[in-house]
Amino acid sequence: MRVSLIITTFNRPDALLLVLKSVERQSTLPFEVIIADDGSNNDTKILINNFQSTSCLNIIHSWQKDKGFRAAKSRNKAIAKSDGDYLILIDGDMILHSKFVQDHIKNAEIGYFIQGTRVMLNEAATKDLVNKINFCFSFTSPGLKNRKNAIHSDFLSTLFSKKRKYLSRIKSCNMAFYKKDCLSINGFNNDFEGWGREDSEFAARLLNIGIIRKNLRFNAIQFHLWHIENTRSSLRKNDVILNSSINSNSKWCNNGIDKYL
Repeated sequence: MRVSLIITTFNRPDALLLVLKSVERQSTLPFEVIIADDGSNNDTKILINNFQSTSCLNIIHSWQKDKGFRAAKSRNKAIAKSDGDYLILIDGDMILHSKFVQDHIKNAEIGYFIQGTRVMLNEAATKDLVNKINFCFSFTSPGLKNRKNAIHSDFLSTLFSKKRKYLSRIKSCNMAFYKKDCLSINGFNNDFEGWGREDSEFAARLLNIGIIRKNLRFNAIQFHLWHIENTRSSLRKNDVILNSSINSNSKWCNNGIDKYL
């Protein structure tokens, strides 16, 4: 199974560098890494080119003009460029546990999409990490807000991971699915602009075609670098789109990935 790792980013090359270094340290490397760049300036392009010149990773830079937060469209363009059978989505401020990709592959299952585990770093730990470029985390590491999520255990994962049909706390910063399932619902909805709900609406349509959520615990772990939260000013508008898809049992979006295939 060929895995495409999709990384969203916007004008945060210092964080992206840490993420790419954590990808290089994976016990199982992805087939390709696609940077879904939502309009970063030239600093990000320079970073990617410099990193790629010495890295064994197969990196593709998918860029679009900066017209505000358009993560749905950026992900669609990146996915359209992918050659993998299985897609893992993360954000460009998520440091990966060394078995992150391996865990996603191990838990991949026909008829399911995966929501992985996230550990939050505080501001001090994030600044220290960026300065030292050292990311050896454990349950006892300082600066972790929800440190129980840092425990990696296949045994505990078997006990506590759940398969259920629900949308609560959906996050595309750690999500995986078969590419064919993504294409069958026409990918993310490009109508979403501004922060919020594009991942929930995408998951709602997956659920509507019978692809069930597998919520992983103690596996597929990532460490989220601190940042100032995005504005929630678009939530009311985006909630309308989400609720419409839920209420109509939508299985397809008209403004989706087919525009880029």
